[in-house]
Amino acid sequence: MKAKNGSMVAYDGEMAFKKLSGGGEGIRGMVTRRITGEQMTVMEVRGQGTCWFADRASEINLVGLQGDKLYVESSNFLAADAGLRTGTSFTGTRGASQGNGLFTTTVEGHGQVAIMSDGPAVALRVSASYPLTVDPGAYVAHQGNLRQSFQSGVTFRTLLGEGGGEAFQIRFEGDGLVYVQPSERNTIAGDV
Repeated sequence: MKAKNGSMVAYDGEMAFKKLSGGGEGIRGMVTRRITGEQMTVMEVRGQGTCWFADRASEINLVGLQGDKLYVESSNFLAADAGLRTGTSFTGTRGASQGNGLFTTTVEGHGQVAIMSDGPAVALRVSASYPLTVDPGAYVAHQGNLRQSFQSGVTFRTLLGEGGGEAFQIRFEGDGLVYVQPSERNTIAGDV
């Protein structure tokens, strides 16, 4: 199993913990993460027994993958089955609007991923008939065949301080799931 470094809170049985370089992706991953700024420190957990993980009293949500890819902010990643591959992917303006940078963490393969959110995450379905628009501060992760675009609601009134507080949004189109939290983290977009 891979887990966020230092996130073990208890275990029974016999366990061993080893820090993995490059977010569990080796030297290539370490170089990629340094260049992209998508920092994620993970540890390998091996042994027999049960291990419990937590971080900052966050809500933990399990996401099952069946050969598909999950895009998750590194700050929302808690743990993943050992057989799942992690990597980085370019997000463009979505990441920048969140204050998280231009890259995000990917997890792919067959198994389960534990993601964290501030309150229980809600999985919202996106389809061709029902695109979804999300506040960047509430976004946690997404999976499926989704296209994303950045929307701006900035007008002259916004610049005068009369905006509605929703200056930027992320629009998802296609087929998949978007995970949002019932809380908004501070973002660059939240200041406009």
